[in-house]
Amino acid sequence: MKISPNTPETATHTPRHFRPPASPSLNLGVIGNCAISALVDAHGDIVWWCLPRFDGDPVFNALLQPGEAGSRFAIELENQVSAEQWYEPNTAVLRTRLTDSAGAAIEITDFAPRFQAHGRYFRPTMLVRKVRSVRGAPRIRVRLRLRFEWGEVAPTITRGSNHVRFVGPNAALRLNTDAPISYVLEEQPFVLLREQHFLLGADESLGSPIGETARHFEQETLAYWRQWTRSLSIPLEWQQAVIRAAITLKLSLYEETGAIVAAMTTSIPESPDSGRNWDYRYCWLRDAFFVVRALNSLSETGTMEDYLRWLSNVVMEATTGHVQPLFGIGLESQLPESFVPHLQGYRGMGPVRVGNQAAEHFQYDVYGNIVLGAAQAFHDERLMRMGGRAEFRYLERMGDQAVRVYGQPDAGMWELRTRARVHTSSALMSWAACDRLAKIAQRLELPDRALHWRTHADRMQAEILEKSWSPKRQAFAESFGGNELDASVLLMCEVGLIDPADPRFVSTVDAMEATLCDGPFMRRYEAADDFGKPETSFNICTFWRINALARIGRTAQAREIFEAMLAVRNPLGLLSEDTHATTHEMWGNFPQTYSMVGVINAAICLSAPWEKVI
Repeated sequence: MKISPNTPETATHTPRHFRPPASPSLNLGVIGNCAISALVDAHGDIVWWCLPRFDGDPVFNALLQPGEAGSRFAIELENQVSAEQWYEPNTAVLRTRLTDSAGAAIEITDFAPRFQAHGRYFRPTMLVRKVRSVRGAPRIRVRLRLRFEWGEVAPTITRGSNHVRFVGPNAALRLNTDAPISYVLEEQPFVLLREQHFLLGADESLGSPIGETARHFEQETLAYWRQWTRSLSIPLEWQQAVIRAAITLKLSLYEETGAIVAAMTTSIPESPDSGRNWDYRYCWLRDAFFVVRALNSLSETGTMEDYLRWLSNVVMEATTGHVQPLFGIGLESQLPESFVPHLQGYRGMGPVRVGNQAAEHFQYDVYGNIVLGAAQAFHDERLMRMGGRAEFRYLERMGDQAVRVYGQPDAGMWELRTRARVHTSSALMSWAACDRLAKIAQRLELPDRALHWRTHADRMQAEILEKSWSPKRQAFAESFGGNELDASVLLMCEVGLIDPADPRFVSTVDAMEATLCDGPFMRRYEAADDFGKPETSFNICTFWRINALARIGRTAQAREIFEAMLAVRNPLGLLSEDTHATTHEMWGNFPQTYSMVGVINAAICLSAPWEKVI
């Protein structure tokens, strides 16, 4: 008998409802395997996944295309009323639990396989999803909506008995699953009676049963990450924050080449409707150095060794001396900017950019960052291959260039597009290049070269301290002869140019706190740039402030600010680039390696020693 929707029989049934796509936010988890990465929202939807690399085509683009138009991979629970999410401790395996109005619940597990097999790391282009019933008889709906060519092209779909192929103009993906194919393709709700598995990746068949493969991959991936975190030398306090930051930094490594991306995303605005939308899916030499140094401080040297492979190619190809500040993760030097007009952007706040014009900039701090990034390789005897005299000769070319550009105007580390000055931070890194080369030469028993580089370093140090000092502000300014304040000057202490107890440095910290800080949060600079004055705080600057305060003896204040920064992380312990000082909302590309570096550095700087408890 056909029942009218208005009859009493219908009214007695529980309404069936599946939530609409959630509004984009940065309450996201990151999963990956050092070859690919994906972002998962608080409801378990995969909303961002680029292929075949971090900087590729986002086949799931819902982070930048709100609503039903965005492509995503959702496993939805009927009549869902709550969601909770966590990482399996000390791993990159993410779990999401959804509960419905009747108390039934499901648990979604997400990860990208990574483990050692046959003497190498197995890191396939694959995401693994598992969904199981935790309680009751939950009813779910699978919505797998892929798009190619930045959302413009729908795939051609073919099906097999246990797989679905999604074919685009330049790529093809395969979903291997033990869920009913008809239900998946038709987005038909069904009762979850047993554990279901979804392996989405390269267009290849599996060599073993789907469920068995998924369980094996999960077990091995959990074991890999647990062993990796066990090898870390972590501080006594804030251990979970440090471990999560370290795993996130590791996931930012593109292991094939050794490049380290600044973030997994493009075009998340630095503040609402600001137009400050950039593509960060590339390797900045500056950011990569700080990542390597942070992981080295935890005794994780593998990332540094991978990065040094990449960096050595950068150095050897720099035959003219000039090195651009960033490259593609495959060493691409041309990263022209273009726009994707058919994508609305994060919360509708376009534009969506692909590429980064900063690759064309002259940023003279780059040479110091190259030398700093390589320096440990000449001193650390744990490494499989330490730096020697041959590598030193190549590195000296970077020092020669640092000397040539020292004191010349550039775009600065903040990549100002319409203004050039003699930036203090750039001069500082020229000094750092010469200082570290002198120390390397001494290590290699090359006294003439040590004297050469020490002479340059001493000259630069004296000039920087004189020419960047602003009597008017009683602080070191952002440029030689200038009066404006810039948080990057705090790196003077970070890289060892000045004693933190020097009254001039203490006065600089005081001046910045009065001018650049909104409570615990710190902005980059006070002057207007190409888009006006910055509205949000820049997280790494806040961490530089924390470290500076600790070094000048204001430990209690530093700890208070650090706790404030930990409180504005998202529920999974991740940070983006920027924080709004009033709303505490995260803005900017995500997860930002610079910010996660800050968590590690501050925890190490402020933690009580292990000797306190053992």
